[in-house]
Amino acid sequence: MDLFSAIDTEPVRQRMEQLAAELDRLNHEYYMNDRSLVSDEEFDRMMRELQDLERQYPELASPLSPTKRVGGEVNRSFRQVEHRFPMLSLGNTYSIEEIEDFEARTRKLLDGTPFSYTCELKYDGVAIGLTYRHGRLVQAVTRGNGTVGDDITTNAKTIPTIPLTLRGDYPDDFEARGEVVYPFDAFEAMNRQREAEGDEPFANPRNAASGSLKLQDSAECAKRKLMFCMYFMMGPDEAALPDTHAGRLEWARQMGFKVQPYIQECKDIHEIKAFIDHWDRARFDLPFGIDGIVIKVNQTPLWDRLGLTAKSPRWAIAFKFKAERVSTPLESISYQVGRTGIVTPVANLSPVWLGGTTVRRATLVNADFIRKMDICVGDHLLIEKGGEIIPKVVGVDMERRQPGAMPVQYVTRCPECGTPLVRLEGEAGSYCPNSDGCHPQIIGRLEHFVGRKAMDIESLGPERLELLYSAGLVHNVADLYDLRREQLIGLGADATIQDRSADNLLAAIEASKQVPFERVVFALGIRYVGEVGAKKLARYFKNMDALMAATADELAQVEDVGEVTARAVSEWFAAPEHRQIVERLRAAGLQMSGQWAAAGGVLDGMTLVVSGVFDHFSRDEIKADIERHGGKVSGSVSGKTSFLVAGDKMGPEKRQKAVKLGVQIITEQQYLDMVNGQA
Repeated sequence: MDLFSAIDTEPVRQRMEQLAAELDRLNHEYYMNDRSLVSDEEFDRMMRELQDLERQYPELASPLSPTKRVGGEVNRSFRQVEHRFPMLSLGNTYSIEEIEDFEARTRKLLDGTPFSYTCELKYDGVAIGLTYRHGRLVQAVTRGNGTVGDDITTNAKTIPTIPLTLRGDYPDDFEARGEVVYPFDAFEAMNRQREAEGDEPFANPRNAASGSLKLQDSAECAKRKLMFCMYFMMGPDEAALPDTHAGRLEWARQMGFKVQPYIQECKDIHEIKAFIDHWDRARFDLPFGIDGIVIKVNQTPLWDRLGLTAKSPRWAIAFKFKAERVSTPLESISYQVGRTGIVTPVANLSPVWLGGTTVRRATLVNADFIRKMDICVGDHLLIEKGGEIIPKVVGVDMERRQPGAMPVQYVTRCPECGTPLVRLEGEAGSYCPNSDGCHPQIIGRLEHFVGRKAMDIESLGPERLELLYSAGLVHNVADLYDLRREQLIGLGADATIQDRSADNLLAAIEASKQVPFERVVFALGIRYVGEVGAKKLARYFKNMDALMAATADELAQVEDVGEVTARAVSEWFAAPEHRQIVERLRAAGLQMSGQWAAAGGVLDGMTLVVSGVFDHFSRDEIKADIERHGGKVSGSVSGKTSFLVAGDKMGPEKRQKAVKLGVQIITEQQYLDMVNGQA
């Protein structure tokens, strides 16, 4: 039977191999050489034929089939793996003088040995490493912390410029490193689609590329049309690789990798500067984002001689361009009202391309900022990307100011409810005091209340809260606990809430009643009370009654609670409508008190750091447990750390620092024994 099966499927196997080879060839020509050899219709026909054959004969399907470019596999978690070779970061500089110092230092260290440099573009994307064995892709890993990264092999296979199998001659075992970037045209198309579907657009191509690589459904990743550009090649047998960096990249190009065509060999600092100057101007003409230039010693045998610093190689450096600045007309100013009533002015700009995205809006912070910038009606504003991500106004283009331009007049009434705005002494912002009658404040408080760090009611997103508010079912946070199943079913323009979603929503609300007291305090949304402040107030007063009864002077005695916050808390609880909300939450069953160790608890006076994944606790739960036993939780290891509690996949940097400082590392079980009196 096996013999007949083999004979019967041989023509199918041959056809599948023929289709795979032809699709690989067409993909290579299209993505590497910008040549379309067949129509899209013909390409899709061949892809469908191969997919159909793979469905009928799954035992004949190759794990590196071109159909993997389409995606479809679902990855629920991304396994962390250790890099065979650490992915070091390069030293960065914005100063041409530091490039001159690098070049002079390199010449001094090499002491007359002839060498050259390669200058290449520094992609603004996500660094990954690809492992190839016997000419086949076996693993793709993100940079992570340089020592450990996430296995993204399934999603990497969907990127057309990542070869699944190599061409021609190649090393038997090596790693290709490069950057995954989101080309501007694909990024803009995706954002237009998201906006048309009512979703928030992505902030910038780099973040979108990073998020795409971590999508659980590889078919969704395939839709993003990402591009991989190789910039580095290494392996366990360096002798098997060319002895120049440029030679390695040229060999990689012949294997089928997309390698930037802009690399230039430079012999001295003058040629390096010329390359930097050219691309500082020409970078805006590229179809993808770059944020600088990378300079490397070209002769790879010299790399060991030049060595490494603690974090970076001495044979390479990155020159980063200064933030791009553009001038664009101010079309209007709109005013946004937040959950605490703070009014934030936003500049509505004539759309302008900046750092890989079309910028249409930028914050103007507050009235003082507008006055300091001397912004007038009809001005052109100078815009930069803060941290190359968030657009920010950095000045006025005075050369374009019209004669007689009038200064911008800040609003005096709430743009949402018309209430006169208030500005307290010593504060920069104005706010609307109509907290219980101003729509965005009400919705904002509801969103804050259900947030992950507050009551963590996952089933209640912004759209659903808006729906409940519009239906008259929810006006304040206590109303959530009065919702009934029959009120929910059929809500929405297209009756989006049905039996199952109503049950899930009510179950999530019910589960929130177990949220600890300190998070209940935070969820109330009292002005100036953040997550840490709420925790300290809850632990100082122990219960809601004591907190509500505290005077401003008593509140100010709490560590890190200043006079302004103390006054805000006192005034919030003094309002009868707020006390009524608290009483309704109490009646609903929310936690109104907490238990914490008094002085003398088993961990009293100790500082613990936690790292990794635990069996008995989530990260938040073990931190809360430490604090319940009188300990303090810190995010970083220092000489003051008492213990490092190590879970599975703990960060190697924390372990190394603990060993260096002599901090005792304990397991989760040792921690449990300690707090349970068994240590």
